Amino acid sequence: MRQQRIRPTGVEHTFAEDRIIVSKTDTRGLMTYVNQLFVEMSGYEEADLVGRPHNLIRHPDMPRAVFRLLWERVGAGEEIFAYVVNLRADGGHYWVLAHVTPTLGPDGTVVGYHSNRRTASRAALDQVRPLYAALVAEEARHASTPEALAASSALLDDLLARRGTTYDELVWSLDAAAAPTEGAAA
Repeated sequence: MRQQRIRPTGVEHTFAEDRIIVSKTDTRGLMTYVNQLFVEMSGYEEADLVGRPHNLIRHPDMPRAVFRLLWERVGAGEEIFAYVVNLRADGGHYWVLAHVTPTLGPDGTVVGYHSNRRTASRAALDQVRPLYAALVAEEARHASTPEALAASSALLDDLLARRGTTYDELVWSLDAAAAPTEGAAA
């Protein structure tokens, strides 16, 4: 399958809260496994996914700074949770809360990555969308990818510092804000 530039349509797709998207990649980000829900949500056939770069589904509204943080963390052998918007083959999109972990070999070195993704809550997305829009807008102000990445990463770091929080704490605060309170109707 030849890579074609897919234009976002703005059509959002969702999946049930009790379902999980799963994928595995090698250390270069090439998909080695995708589950049926990944296939359904991406709009691709499994044969068009396995062996291809995971960034095949990268949405242009997804800030580079968040992916940089993600790759830094998992490359260092750490896990990360992140809100991610993905681009479908038909131009639609879907939001997820991704849990990405390194896969370690017998000697403890990173040999690949594993990601489980669940649907993202509306309440969390109401806060994530403006943040990501600001990061992407900052990236657009710069001519080169390295400059754009550095600028959006600096903006994200500044935002976290002003809030007195870490990226993980931010993600979990958004998730906690979306969770029903004890005694609330589900």
